[in-house]
Amino acid sequence: MSEEQIQEENTNDTENDSSVIESIRQIRIEKAKNLREAGVDPYPAGPFEKISTQQALAASEGDAVSIAGRVMSSRTMGNVSFGHIHDESGEIQFMLSKKQLDEPELPEPAYKFILKNLDIGDFVHIEGERIVTKVGEPTVLAKKFRIITKSLRALPEKHAGLKNEDTLLRKRYLDILQNKDVQEMIYKKAIFWKSTRRFLEDQNFIEVQTPILEHTTGGGDAKPFETHHNFLDAKVKLRISTGELWQKQLLVGGLEKVFEIGRQFRNENQSREHANDYDQMEFYWAYANFELGMKLVEDLFKHVAQETFGTQTFEMNRFGKVHKVDLSKPWERYDFAETIKQIANIDINTATDEELQKALDSTGVDHDEKAPSRAKLIDRIWKVCRREITGPGFLVNELFELSPLAKRSPDTPNTVERFHVLIGGSELGNGYSELNDPVDQLERFNTQQQMREAGDDEAQEANYDFVEALEYGMPPAVGFGMSERVFSFLMDKSLRECQIFPLLRKEE
Repeated sequence: MSEEQIQEENTNDTENDSSVIESIRQIRIEKAKNLREAGVDPYPAGPFEKISTQQALAASEGDAVSIAGRVMSSRTMGNVSFGHIHDESGEIQFMLSKKQLDEPELPEPAYKFILKNLDIGDFVHIEGERIVTKVGEPTVLAKKFRIITKSLRALPEKHAGLKNEDTLLRKRYLDILQNKDVQEMIYKKAIFWKSTRRFLEDQNFIEVQTPILEHTTGGGDAKPFETHHNFLDAKVKLRISTGELWQKQLLVGGLEKVFEIGRQFRNENQSREHANDYDQMEFYWAYANFELGMKLVEDLFKHVAQETFGTQTFEMNRFGKVHKVDLSKPWERYDFAETIKQIANIDINTATDEELQKALDSTGVDHDEKAPSRAKLIDRIWKVCRREITGPGFLVNELFELSPLAKRSPDTPNTVERFHVLIGGSELGNGYSELNDPVDQLERFNTQQQMREAGDDEAQEANYDFVEALEYGMPPAVGFGMSERVFSFLMDKSLRECQIFPLLRKEE
């Protein structure tokens, strides 16, 4: 039975029909064997001279062209066959003619041999002439036609496609192949980070690389991944920030403007906004403060949005609400305590822990902590409140208890010089005037360590090496970090959708 007959007899969903998949696979394995027996390597090494399909489309009628790519369709009409070939730039029709084909090295007749062993999904190299068919379609008439990669598995049916989102993400290569918008998303993401890098470089920041493996994680409130380092015979952890404490040590060493774009890892839940490993950018700027940091960040967001998407106006669907965001307008300032009071009707400065717990319970948000700290209660209430804020703007005057690495506000010591970017009901970046008082930093680390010992595994670890570095003196500075969550919001997609290969559960 041929592959076509198998597919015709199984017209229902065959995406997960292992018997059909294996039957087709065995037929194609036999075709690869036929090619080898005829002296044709089904997996030859390159190079193969080619122009893109878009260049072939733009070529003049009668031009000699050489193209390569994946066969996406095929139909035979006696001594003539047509199909479409796909490469990164797009698709173009090709034509095989028994009279025009010049393949003396193939078994006779070459035309029949090719059709017998060619399948949709195969990669081919075609040398021929650019023509226009009778119906006016730009086409490459093949003079030489060679299979350069034999596909052993049938592609999903083009129009029905893969339906299951988990399957699409697990087999992302097929999603990219059959959905142009996914390919375009990858291009946009590259521009997003490229424009971020260029913006900072134009502001005289230099890019650095800091360790991913650490003995003590720092720079965030998160649970790390742990592993054993065989050579050092020590437990090490994957970083939870993009080198915050390391970059600040560079400021101790005399550098003044540094940034890093890299991967960071958090051993926590996954959600529409959260992943376990993702790209993050962090910068640190000596002799500046959070006010200058906010100005730079606002300019950064506007620049990156314009460069990546060609606009500063976006629509974001988050938490059941449509947020229409215009980054080009002046950004608002949102006072932490006042905003919570307006939205949740509770004064966090005077409320008791019991009142805070009651306010949190009234939101209906699940939380599994039996006795969260006061700081955790306030933070959880805030996370509900922020969903109502469209932005763009900055959250300011955050509580000291929530910011173990930020400098206190001189006028209100219970708050810190910290800011969060608020867009589309969420926080899309975090920055602050960096704490550079080693005595104050040590006290805060000790407080965080006590929280860890009490069971809060997201509290920050005490890093005494960093305290020692601060004792040598770090200049006043501002730092800021943002992740690829920003990109996902501007795309109006989940973070998982915007990762090329997201981490998924292992298949059973």
